[in-house]
Amino acid sequence: MQHRPFALRRLAVTGAALAAITAGACLPAVTASAAAPQRPAAAASFDPAAIRDLLRRLPDPVVAGALVRVAGDGQAMPWTGTAGEVTRDAHFRIGSVTKIFTSTVVLQLAAEHRIALDAPVRHYLPDLIPAAYRTVTVRQLLDHTSGLPAPAGIPGPADGPGWWRKSVSPQDVVRNAFAAAERKGVGQRPKPGKVRVQQYNGVNTFVLGLLVEKATGRTFKDELTRRIIRPLGLHHTSLPSPDDMSLPAPHARVYVGADEVTEQSPWAWAEGGMISTAADLDRFMTALFRGRLLRPAQQKLAFTVPDVDSAPTNTNCINKKSCFSAGGLMRVTLDNGTTVWGKTGSLPGWTNGVFATRDLRRRAAYSLNPTGTASERPYVMAVLNSAFENESAD
Repeated sequence: MQHRPFALRRLAVTGAALAAITAGACLPAVTASAAAPQRPAAAASFDPAAIRDLLRRLPDPVVAGALVRVAGDGQAMPWTGTAGEVTRDAHFRIGSVTKIFTSTVVLQLAAEHRIALDAPVRHYLPDLIPAAYRTVTVRQLLDHTSGLPAPAGIPGPADGPGWWRKSVSPQDVVRNAFAAAERKGVGQRPKPGKVRVQQYNGVNTFVLGLLVEKATGRTFKDELTRRIIRPLGLHHTSLPSPDDMSLPAPHARVYVGADEVTEQSPWAWAEGGMISTAADLDRFMTALFRGRLLRPAQQKLAFTVPDVDSAPTNTNCINKKSCFSAGGLMRVTLDNGTTVWGKTGSLPGWTNGVFATRDLRRRAAYSLNPTGTASERPYVMAVLNSAFENESAD
């Protein structure tokens, strides 16, 4: 699945010029402590003026609606702003933010010794993973150093009208990727001793979802519900069934060009098919960061970015260094020096993200409804830089 994470740079809401940014870029930062963070005595005050001003300008030709929620440990109440027909409690398709949930379930199973992180994935899924990739480990799937081929044969505009309603099974997403790589003559995994690189790739997460089902004998949806959604009381978070294209109310009606795409296939599944709300995403991230979901060893992995280069074709990290952890989190350093952890995710009609400082001093969740007429990145960057504006460098 394609998603569009964003390089985070300061943007005045008035539309001041930005430095050129590569899609998905982020600045590497120092590795944060894996232990549950200490709560600060007081958090920097949050001034919503800039975000409020941005939202007041919407809808416009680029963004039809928006929801922004900012919270923090030192903040009495979360601040929420909306634009367009979006409500404060709106449901939205979270796209690749789903990866954090999936990685958390896999790390829980690793803690239970039901999955070995350094075991070859083919050991668990011999009928799915070709022999050419027999050395790829579970850990490499988690931190995107697997070298698996990119997705192929997934729904897209080339499929014609209504393509956003077309579906493909998780197994076929993976098989299509391997088949396309074989047709192109892509080589096998690098031989032992070659330097690993990080290449962000949704196929990794599809395999992780199938691995969860193999290790537990239950559906990924069932494991996700009983391990995360139900214990945390995420009443507005779900993974739709493969044939369920609906979206719970309240929600915005979403368009890309002249096409309404509110109802669409949840084919992205464990990689990007979940639905949630800003408040539920904040609750999940808070629990994750405070160590409520993972044991100490796995909590450390969730905030550890591999010390490898970024692949030459990777557009997610800049400075040739990796930026994704084994917990599905993206590490980003803002212009003011503050390091935040979180994830972006996009689907037709939605661009979303959730980020927080490691100590939860400041947290932000957003969902925008881009129309497809131009890039919505400046809006996202404006929201995030404003949300963390008064935070000091870590």
